[in-house]
Amino acid sequence: MKAKVEQKHKLHVKTGDTVKVIAGDDKGKTGRIISVKTDTNKVVVEGINIVSKANKPSAKNPNGGITKLEAPINASNVQLVDATGVAVRTGKKLGDNGKLQRYSKKSGDLI
Repeated sequence: MKAKVEQKHKLHVKTGDTVKVIAGDDKGKTGRIISVKTDTNKVVVEGINIVSKANKPSAKNPNGGITKLEAPINASNVQLVDATGVAVRTGKKLGDNGKLQRYSKKSGDLI
């Protein structure tokens, strides 16, 4: 059998970005990205896609219970929000320092 090779995807968003959800149950909501999973092309957004998880009783939590936490969503379902609060498409161009930087395709401003 062939070994499965994990592919890392280059995403248009990174941890700490403010994004707007453009598809799914939470469409229209905005939040900050908590973590990015490049191997599965998913992001975890603060306050978006809340799921309930049942916990078994343990030494830390003797009663068990249900906790609510954010589940990952596909990176294609989020769009970056710029400083003005508008969801924009992004591109990359060479900056003054010779590094690639993201910019808003709508206004042309660097992000």
